[in-house]
Amino acid sequence: MDRSAWLKEKRRSAEERYDALFAPIYDENWGATIAPTHQQFFSRFLGLCPPHGLILDAACGTGKYWPLILASGLTIFGIDQSQGMLARAKIKFPDVDIEKVGLQEMHYREAFDAAICMDALEMVFPEDWSLVLDNLYRAIKPTAYLYFTVEIAAETDIENAFAAGQQLGLPEVYGEWAHEGGYHYYPKIEQVKEWVQQAHFRLIDETVGDEYHHFLVQKH
Repeated sequence: MDRSAWLKEKRRSAEERYDALFAPIYDENWGATIAPTHQQFFSRFLGLCPPHGLILDAACGTGKYWPLILASGLTIFGIDQSQGMLARAKIKFPDVDIEKVGLQEMHYREAFDAAICMDALEMVFPEDWSLVLDNLYRAIKPTAYLYFTVEIAAETDIENAFAAGQQLGLPEVYGEWAHEGGYHYYPKIEQVKEWVQQAHFRLIDETVGDEYHHFLVQKH
């Protein structure tokens, strides 16, 4: 199985699944509450944003974190590759500007005062991580902050998922979880830090909680 074709199909099917399956039920199942570590780190991030600034929510989904941003007096621009998720967000927040675009296709240049990418990077292939971080770096203004999360899983579970994928003949790399039909990628945290450095971000703070590794970085 050709890896490039496999990844292309994985991305297509993910968009389809979010449009048809997850968008109608996302808020009821995953969007109702914000976990404690997310809440605390988000407050830290918001305190660093300039008053009345414009915040990019990259892979915004249905706008789960928008109430926190709007309550801080900030403005939001949301993007997502799922039209279904964006449609749900627009119903709830009709005044927020949105665009259907994937993390890999972001085209903005110093347009935002800060950015977030929450609970979404597990859907990014290892080949695309550097591209996505470069896109986020380019999108925000000099010295602006980015808050993003990286989903974590037990090493034994990652090992078992990789072995299951290998048995199915999937063209996967270690850290990918794809044998059940969906797709998640769990990079090593040291690898994430290397990508962050290569993108010319400065690591400001990090913490672990709510099954995620939280990163606060700043554009040089």
